[in-house]
Amino acid sequence: MLKTIAPLILLPLLAPAQEQPGLDPGMKTIVQVAIVTRDIEASAKRWAAVLGMPVPSVTTTRPGQEVKVVYKGRPSSGRAKLAFFRLGQVVLELIEPVGGDTSWKQFLDEHGEGVQHLGFQVENLDEAIARAARMGMPVLHRGRYDRDNGDYVYIESEKQLGVTVEFLHSDRK
Repeated sequence: MLKTIAPLILLPLLAPAQEQPGLDPGMKTIVQVAIVTRDIEASAKRWAAVLGMPVPSVTTTRPGQEVKVVYKGRPSSGRAKLAFFRLGQVVLELIEPVGGDTSWKQFLDEHGEGVQHLGFQVENLDEAIARAARMGMPVLHRGRYDRDNGDYVYIESEKQLGVTVEFLHSDRK
């Protein structure tokens, strides 16, 4: 009898966890891992060698005022140099802060080089922000993509999660 009951007892442990109400479907997949660096060209070369990939081009974001950068509730002139490695569903993003106050500069000043955020492509940006705020994780830094076709929002989640969370949201076409 115990042999027939044991699988029934274990079944709830093996079943998938119930989805929390209001959880954005985009939160199920990490789409970006970002590393802040002091020298993006050198970092890009090292990562290219490790990954066996070509060194990606490095771009500099538009000035903060042009892409509506807000850091800790205030407009920022912050910019960054960026390089991207496309690795299947995940993009490895390298970021070198360039002038102005941003979460990238804050991270570099406080921690040195390292993983600054994990990015998720969310479907409902406003609800994702509200849900994070209800959990004690307010917006830290946000702006528009350089092509003005979407938003990025960094959530102040380092104390709770050990890393900053980024919500990415593309405009509807």
